Amino acid sequence: MQIGVIGAGKWGSALAFAMSEKNDVLISSRTPRELKNFVSMDEILKCEYLIITVPAQQVALWLEQNFKFTNQKVLVASKGIEASSGKFLNEIYAKYIPDTNIAFLSGPSFAVEVQSSLPTAVVVNSTNKELAQKFASFFPSFMKAYISDDVTGAEIAGAYKNVIAIAAGICDGLKLGNNAAASLISRGLVEMHRFGRVYGAKEETFIGLSGAGDLFLTASSTMSRNFRVGQGIAKGLSQDEILEELGEVAEGIGTTYALYQIAKERDLYLPIAREVYEMLEGKSPIESLKDLLKT
Repeated sequence: MQIGVIGAGKWGSALAFAMSEKNDVLISSRTPRELKNFVSMDEILKCEYLIITVPAQQVALWLEQNFKFTNQKVLVASKGIEASSGKFLNEIYAKYIPDTNIAFLSGPSFAVEVQSSLPTAVVVNSTNKELAQKFASFFPSFMKAYISDDVTGAEIAGAYKNVIAIAAGICDGLKLGNNAAASLISRGLVEMHRFGRVYGAKEETFIGLSGAGDLFLTASSTMSRNFRVGQGIAKGLSQDEILEELGEVAEGIGTTYALYQIAKERDLYLPIAREVYEMLEGKSPIESLKDLLKT
């Protein structure tokens, strides 16, 4: 099967590598790269099966400028909530691709470990069961792919865990200890689930690979970009300084701003997301810690 991967960063390249075990894989990005099987955007959009890794804060513009639907089947492999609109990725893509032709990838999957063929398990989420099964069949022997129809739950879990990972990085940077980290992550899982219930997400999504699995990974390792954002906040660095040091996109920042706005508009109780927002805006991490312990 020929598959086109759009996005040639670390995650897109890792997925292209993984999918090449069973499939003929092409790759493209907005910026030309010297990569094996790299083709133009026009050419890759002719593929029947596409995996898109364009970041959440950029994908709406990318779709508007580049995407033309010709009955392609799409697996979205990025996670986040658009800060400017509060839209989930499935809502953004719905303008261009019908539900029957789209699926969303979730679960614990650091790019560097995928690129090294280390084992993991992921979930392909779609309201079209046949499409989910088809995409699941493309994954390599070292990646066990399950399927689910809870697109909303997977979207929320995949986006929200990045915010909790920022908080966990702050916890680590402040050297608050393992008890604090475990308390924060477990409380974060409850907060994610509470938010998901508002949108009709399924409980099992949050205690499975898409929720707890991805959260435990992202909120406990310096391989996580969002975790490193939190460490930067703990050092007293500004957003600009953190992103310059990081040199990569950290989806949790945009998602934090989106969650803060959604919580205000819908009067939702999201204490960790609120404090992460406040710290991104300059609040002292020590003050945020005190306020979290009061709530």
